[in-house]
Amino acid sequence: MALGTTLIGALLVLFAIAVMYIVFGYNRLVVVRNRCDNAWSQIDVQLKKRTDMIPNLVETVKGYAAHEKGVFEEVAKARSGLMNASGVTEVSQADGNLTKALKSLFAVAENYPQLKADAQFRLLQEQIEGMESKIAYARQFYNDNIMDYSNTTQAFPGNIIAGIFNFKQKEYYQIAEADREPVKVKF
Repeated sequence: MALGTTLIGALLVLFAIAVMYIVFGYNRLVVVRNRCDNAWSQIDVQLKKRTDMIPNLVETVKGYAAHEKGVFEEVAKARSGLMNASGVTEVSQADGNLTKALKSLFAVAENYPQLKADAQFRLLQEQIEGMESKIAYARQFYNDNIMDYSNTTQAFPGNIIAGIFNFKQKEYYQIAEADREPVKVKF
């Protein structure tokens, strides 16, 4: 009788430990998933701020370089593409297109000394460059959180809990191969 009670007690303790492990494991997965979602939101916020600044920049440059219509159209097209993008892959491609278009716009500005000296243009350029740094940090932060999430969902025994509760893999923020090449500006 004492042996049976001890065995039942031991089984109850093991069961309680297993339940606690599942609860703590599940909660850990929820925390890392939420960090990923938060990190993605930070990228989204920074990209939105940058797209909001672009019309002011374009209008300032237009005043000095009205005949550079193709560059302005490319910036507008890239901005629209980013605003309409959804999902990690689509946003990263649209972001790369906008970055290339902005580099072309700044390259055009180099040919206009009066524009480079314009206080409004310099302020906008500085703000966008600062925004680029914030976006780069947000991308890195997002990818760091994705790595933590991936490690948690793929390593044993977290992979078992992730499988039971259907935690799906998340995409890293990646730059398209075409966006890795330097921007070529032709006049």
